[in-house]
Amino acid sequence: MKTIVGTLIVMLLPALALGEGRPVAPNGIPLIEGYRNWQVIAPSYRDDKGHIRLIFGNGTAIKAMKEGTRPFPDGTVMAKVAWTAVKHPKFPVATIPDRFVQVEFMVKDAAKYKATGGWGFARFVGENLKPYGRDAGFVQECFGCHTPVKGNDYVFTGFASVP
Repeated sequence: MKTIVGTLIVMLLPALALGEGRPVAPNGIPLIEGYRNWQVIAPSYRDDKGHIRLIFGNGTAIKAMKEGTRPFPDGTVMAKVAWTAVKHPKFPVATIPDRFVQVEFMVKDAAKYKATGGWGFARFVGENLKPYGRDAGFVQECFGCHTPVKGNDYVFTGFASVP
């Protein structure tokens, strides 16, 4: 019986590691469950896209942000959720999130993602969370955008100040 159970566990581990039942980006990064329970690092707004964004960090990311640790340690994960922006119907001077657009992840593993500054990237688009990119090469698009902030370990976001 122990042998059968052990064999089943060995067979299931790869499926669990790949995010079985969750969408998986072409580079193998699955949609990371529970990211909405992480602490908020900061909001942002992209004029060119008209998107309101909210950046979350796992515990490792939050600790590194608070301590100013650069480069970020392996295990750091950040999630950026984007919505279209609309004026509040009852208070039109306020802009609020409307339609969900996408969620993006940055996963720090200096050895695994050496070619992209130590970061793995993944994007899941629309309500059906469709993985972005035809193949694993899509990460060059992500990494290209992040190169201007190489001095901050390729991360645009900093902790939003709150007294």
